[in-house]
Amino acid sequence: MYRIFLSLIVMMIVTTASMAQGMSQYDFNAPFGWCGCTSLTDGDACKVTGGGEGSRDTLVSTGEDMRKQITKALRENDIVVLDGSHGDFIISKRIEMDDLRDKTIVGINGARISTQFKIDAEIRNLLNSKNVKQYVSASTGNGGFILSNGKKVKEERESVVRQTLIDYLKDDNETYRDAGVFSFDRSENIIMRNLTLVGPGSIDVGGSDLMTISHASKHIWIDHCDFIDGMDGNFDINSYSDFITISWCRFEYTENSFDHSNTNLIGSSDREFGNGEDNLNVTYYACNWDKGCDQRMPMVRFGTVHLLNNLYSCEGCTRAVNPRFHSEVLIEGNVFTKGVKRIFQQNDAKSVIFRNNSYAEKFKQPADLGSMSLPYSYAAMPVDSVEAEVRKYCGATLENPLEIK
Repeated sequence: MYRIFLSLIVMMIVTTASMAQGMSQYDFNAPFGWCGCTSLTDGDACKVTGGGEGSRDTLVSTGEDMRKQITKALRENDIVVLDGSHGDFIISKRIEMDDLRDKTIVGINGARISTQFKIDAEIRNLLNSKNVKQYVSASTGNGGFILSNGKKVKEERESVVRQTLIDYLKDDNETYRDAGVFSFDRSENIIMRNLTLVGPGSIDVGGSDLMTISHASKHIWIDHCDFIDGMDGNFDINSYSDFITISWCRFEYTENSFDHSNTNLIGSSDREFGNGEDNLNVTYYACNWDKGCDQRMPMVRFGTVHLLNNLYSCEGCTRAVNPRFHSEVLIEGNVFTKGVKRIFQQNDAKSVIFRNNSYAEKFKQPADLGSMSLPYSYAAMPVDSVEAEVRKYCGATLENPLEIK
């Protein structure tokens, strides 16, 4: 009772500051949830500060490839501000951040980071002419397929798509497959806010995610960002990464995407080695899976995931929430709008709990599986406020992204 009362008091204090910045009254404007935990039982014990009050560098776009400049700024400064007043930041390949510590990256003036490579209408038409969607998109078990560049591919559809693009682009190295924005490996205490990340469009080539958190990265808060048209996924988390909160973020795919609009994966396989049985603990709060999102919202293996007050407006999706091998998922106070019919499927989860969700379509909510608890304190948004608040304030909407409680 004391923890709940304290959470409500904190929420009242934060609400006043949030309204002054044009944010939702339910926006905590501070890291919370799994990102502040240090174990499965010790919640609210870690202060995620990012770059704090450290050195700062502000970049504006030159109109050319900015990958090296952004990488250098992140290595040499505690805080990197991307100013979108001169247009999109274009990058030729994903920015690989290994062993990054204590950093804040924010966008102002509508900052967008966009991949140089795009799945344009000519490529989409070419793939349609090859009828690539008729091919199997899972491993066929026949030993795989060999591309003209000597690479072996397990999935039939992927092999056809990749060979088509090798021939079309005249690129045996398949450099386009690195068309993501960020990957964070072995990184810790990171804050990213108010940025829009734009990928090439989804396509089944086993390419880069728009963003990946991997290799035991932890204590990361991603807030008020837009993730659009990731090649393989919009935002994946895997391989022993832990203690991550994603709040007020929007995920979507546009007409640039061709296939494989599988937006958020947590845990890359059913193998404990390579993922971690007690890792991959993630909070999603006030996020929006919007138009074009087809599957993985999220798909979860191993982790304990809290889906709190999110909006699902992904009409016609194939599968939304998908707890899988050894996962624990609390689905609480979420809204599923008209047209979202395939809401849930679980495979070998340890526990799945439903609490106070809203469904516009007829949905037979499964009985709860097992039990679970969270180590951190929080105050849920009233479910009848979720759709309006998330639609209005989700994504890169902040006026002052460096002002954090």
